Amino acid sequence: MQTSVTMVLGASTNPERYSYMATVMLLEKGHAVYPYGIKKGMIQSLPIVQDWPKTGSIATLTMYLGPTAQVEYYDQMIALKPERIIFNPGTENPRLVELAHAANISTIEACTLVMLTTGQY
Repeated sequence: MQTSVTMVLGASTNPERYSYMATVMLLEKGHAVYPYGIKKGMIQSLPIVQDWPKTGSIATLTMYLGPTAQVEYYDQMIALKPERIIFNPGTENPRLVELAHAANISTIEACTLVMLTTGQY
C-alpha cells in the first residue's frame, strides 16, 4: 500500500455516486483513503469520516462537492497543504484554483476514476 493519503471530499454511501466509486477504486489500487462526508455511513468496510484531517496528512484532495458547497471549506482545504487538488467534472472552481496556486498547491481538472483506470493517478 502507498503511504500518501487521498481525501475524498464529498464521500457518499450511495454506490451510484462517483465519490463512492472513486473511494472503492482508490482502495482497490492500493491507495490510503480518507473519505470525508457530512453523513455517517460506510463505503464497503471503510467508515465515512466527519472529522477534518490534520494538516500535512493529505497528499491529494479529490473534489466531489460543487463550487458553492466548497466555499465553507476553502480555509480548511488550503490549510491541509495537499500536494494537489483534483477537480472532478462539475466541481471546477476558479476561485479555489487561485487560492490553491497562491499556497503552492497544484490543481488538476480531471476525473479521478479515469486517472486511476489509465494509470495517470
